Amino acid sequence: MRPPCNLQLEPCNLNLLPMSPIFVRSLPFGLYIALLALEGLLPGWAPGFDVRWLYPLKAGLVALALAVLWRHYGELKSYGLPLKHLLLSLVVGVVVLVLWVNLDAGWMLMGEAGEGYNPTDAAGRIDWLLVAFRIAGAALVVPLMEELFWRSFLQRWVQQSDFLALDPARIGLKALLIASALFAVEHLQWLAGLVAGLAYGWLYVRTRNLWAPIVAHAVTNGLLGAYVVTTGQWSFW
Repeated sequence: MRPPCNLQLEPCNLNLLPMSPIFVRSLPFGLYIALLALEGLLPGWAPGFDVRWLYPLKAGLVALALAVLWRHYGELKSYGLPLKHLLLSLVVGVVVLVLWVNLDAGWMLMGEAGEGYNPTDAAGRIDWLLVAFRIAGAALVVPLMEELFWRSFLQRWVQQSDFLALDPARIGLKALLIASALFAVEHLQWLAGLVAGLAYGWLYVRTRNLWAPIVAHAVTNGLLGAYVVTTGQWSFW
């Protein structure tokens, strides 16, 4: 068999290089988490830099990673959902949103609630470009990135190491709970995160289609953005 490339004689064709199924579903998520950590360090490293503008960069780099790796996501090649699954996804997304904005008591948080992503200036005027980047990233990029990692990879992998061969309908309660609990730890609102993880995970099992939790997740995040901008409760961001 001809090797995919000879580093001394010709450039590599990345499309011919073998890609681990775990790697391609973890890279965009890992990139996002790394940039999130950088966001916390930047104020000390670059005091004059407005860290709010790191979010568009973060979302853009993750979107680029998803685009480059898209051909490896076989679970996303079947576009569209049956009408009943689409409606179910929309309902789940709205229900999760309603629960999310109400599950914010002190004991439901991992630490103290901060200022959140506040797109206003010193005079209280909203920077709508920041808002547009934030909502677009949260509603279009994050659902793809997180559902590929948490549901398509982790939730199936907990059930069966050869996760690509596993029909989502065969995911058991143990795998659903473990993946949802870890998803909760990722969020400040741990209880809301747990509820969301269970809802999206159940939807994946129920429909056997990753687009269902992606749509539900996008609806939750998109409507949450509208709620935050309307009410000024930036801490939810």
